[in-house]
Amino acid sequence: MQYPLTLAAISFLVAVIWGAPLINLLRRWRIGKQVRVDGPARHQMKVGTPTMGGLMILVPVLVITGVLNLANLWGLTLIGRSILVPMGVMAAYGLLGALDDLTGVRRVPTGMLARHKFIWQTLLAGITALVLHYGLGLRSVAVPGIPEKIDIGVWYIPIATFIIVATSNAVNLADGLDGLAGSLCTLAFAAYGVIAYLQGQTWLVAFDFTVVGGVLAFLWYNAYPAQLFMGDTGSLALGATLGVVALMTGQWLLLPVVGAVFLAEALSDILQVAYFKLTKGKRLFRMAPLHHHFELLGWSETQVTQRFWLVGILMAMLGVALALI
Repeated sequence: MQYPLTLAAISFLVAVIWGAPLINLLRRWRIGKQVRVDGPARHQMKVGTPTMGGLMILVPVLVITGVLNLANLWGLTLIGRSILVPMGVMAAYGLLGALDDLTGVRRVPTGMLARHKFIWQTLLAGITALVLHYGLGLRSVAVPGIPEKIDIGVWYIPIATFIIVATSNAVNLADGLDGLAGSLCTLAFAAYGVIAYLQGQTWLVAFDFTVVGGVLAFLWYNAYPAQLFMGDTGSLALGATLGVVALMTGQWLLLPVVGAVFLAEALSDILQVAYFKLTKGKRLFRMAPLHHHFELLGWSETQVTQRFWLVGILMAMLGVALALI
């Protein structure tokens, strides 16, 4: 583990150094956060805080991973082809998120139309699923307690597509409080890094912990009160990449465990919309996603973040434990 842990430290240092100039650039270009009018009143003070902070994570991770895998990438070895998948997904979803962030800042406060963004997410996820299945030969799922992975054949493609899109949106929904999405992503990538280590996928372990280092550096600037927001640039990219990492370990059934808080955030949003339509205007939660519900119950922003983070730690540990069964 010394190699991936060292990479995490290097990624952290590079990203922290790159963070201050990035914040200055975003301020100069007036790329600031737009806040929901119907959100908690105290969030209005965040208007104008630089967003697109996901660049602080994505650039160091992609550069470090690319440089360390030049030979593999050039020769398109199995490791080279494999590492291209999470790198490509991170870059593609990062670009999609950046377009959404820029649209929200420059044109429409809400960003891209949800259906347009969903179409692009699904298209990118579908392409990734095809590459995983036909390019890398992935077609199975690991079930805790069963020694051998179960081959699901061509069903792998729609399932993988769903996982990538769902995880991308779940992380995006959790990105609403200072430090929340970043801390949960750190735990999830670390957990899957340990799972990959148990499987001997050293290159995937290295990638996971490089991401962990980058996200920890982002949290340096995103800690309450945040100097920088992740934006869709980071949340869409990290969510989709997490889904891909889970798929590449074969332990994607554990994703709802490792990412239990992300799942809760997504379900709260879905249930809120469904309940609102079924009851013609009534609300199941005071506000969705779930973190806003607890804010409106009287929890402070730091209380919500720290308590969700504590749940995230427990669930990440449980996920690793289940992978050992």
